[in-house]
Amino acid sequence: MKLEALVAYALNKDNFLKVEDYLTFSKKYLSFIKSNLQAVIVSRNENHYRFFQYKKDGTYNVTRPINSNLLYSLEEFEEVSKGFTVLLVNIRDKSSDTAKNRDLINRVIYTAQQSIGACLDALPANKSNTARKINGDLFERFVRLIIEKSGLDVSEGTIHIPVEVDGKTAFEMKYQHDLIVKKMDEIKAIGSVKTSSKDRLDKVFVDKFLYNRLTEKATPHFAIFLNDVQRKGKEGKYGVSATFLPGHFKGYTVKLNPLDGVYYCDIRPNMQIEPILKDHIKTFDHFLFTDMWDFVK
Repeated sequence: MKLEALVAYALNKDNFLKVEDYLTFSKKYLSFIKSNLQAVIVSRNENHYRFFQYKKDGTYNVTRPINSNLLYSLEEFEEVSKGFTVLLVNIRDKSSDTAKNRDLINRVIYTAQQSIGACLDALPANKSNTARKINGDLFERFVRLIIEKSGLDVSEGTIHIPVEVDGKTAFEMKYQHDLIVKKMDEIKAIGSVKTSSKDRLDKVFVDKFLYNRLTEKATPHFAIFLNDVQRKGKEGKYGVSATFLPGHFKGYTVKLNPLDGVYYCDIRPNMQIEPILKDHIKTFDHFLFTDMWDFVK
């Protein structure tokens, strides 16, 4: 499949209606990059990150950083993706909770979503906002489909919150959410799903504060991010920089309210060792195997 056809495929959100659709596209993209790239560039400062440079058909564009420790090769992906949906359906079985399956969950999701994002990076600069929007929308849908396949009632949409004054409903406030997890039609948890936390971290914390204050409930709020790295530097000297703001995260956690879960496929090293961060941020497998079930108890 040529790059032009791959990009057109990724731009059509109707091509991604099932979990299996994401896996199918990833195979197409991984097959393409095996022998059709101008170059694979190694990050100067974190060497496990790579940048794919397209040929003339992609106007020699350079992609977002790709974590080579997480991205499967075509051969690997063809093998592990066979059991991915089966694993999701059986995620609650104790026998499914293995280190191998946890690694598989994070890497399959990362590979599938970054295949879309990297493919859309071939678009010209004047269409970058369109690419960013579609990539984000598809990641939100992907996570919803994964949770749904695992057996939970999940949707996106607007929640109407009645605000009472002197015991009577005076007006309503509307909140749009990426994930609304329910059980028996009761809202059990609310989630935000973004490809990165850049420019979005503050809102997740504030949303929890306002929603729970307005409803006078303690509804869990969680956030799911793909990664938090971006390309930096000039051509020939590309590296990566973090888009995560640890000071903001710690400040909101301590002084406003902690989130009930923050999850990454590509978790940053400081999130695993720094105080406060390591207690509140986990890899995405923790959400699927344990935490989301705790939310609906």
